[in-house]
Amino acid sequence: MSEHIRTGIDPRAEASFSLRNRLGRVLWGVIAALLVRPSPRPCHRWRAFWLRRCGARLGRNCHVYPRARIWAPWNLVMDDEAAFADDVICYNIAPVTVGRRAVVSQGAHLCTGSHDYEDPGFQLIARPITIGAEAWICAEAFVGPGVTIGDGAVLAARAVATRDAAAWMVHAGMPAKPLKPRVLRAAGTP
Repeated sequence: MSEHIRTGIDPRAEASFSLRNRLGRVLWGVIAALLVRPSPRPCHRWRAFWLRRCGARLGRNCHVYPRARIWAPWNLVMDDEAAFADDVICYNIAPVTVGRRAVVSQGAHLCTGSHDYEDPGFQLIARPITIGAEAWICAEAFVGPGVTIGDGAVLAARAVATRDAAAWMVHAGMPAKPLKPRVLRAAGTP
């Protein structure tokens, strides 16, 4: 559970997040609207600079495209050469960690939050997401709270991962299930 989530309140009537969290998101929203989203597509270093200034921990040569939507930069860790395409939704009320050379394609949704639907108070809950090195989250796929996508795993287009995805496997469907191993060809082999 994120330390910024308020408990014992009715989230339908009161803010679920601390004042500090809400103010941080306002500041990030202004920076994103004025300096990040309007930036030209090739300006990855510019966007990385602003993400870092707002608390993201990014490795070298990360590519975050201008229309990627990151809810809380301070809950984002991206290793070297990781990428978020345009229209990625990173709803990271809990930490999202993206491994080296992992790619999150256009329209994918990383969602760390949900609600306890059995709780009369409908308590907001948060669980971290981890995406392993060299994994690929394909277009419009969904990764739910608490899910780990293993190293080298592929989550196919529009697949829904509600449970961990095994390393070096291709996963598809709703819910996502492993289909076959991901085997990389030698460089230069068609």
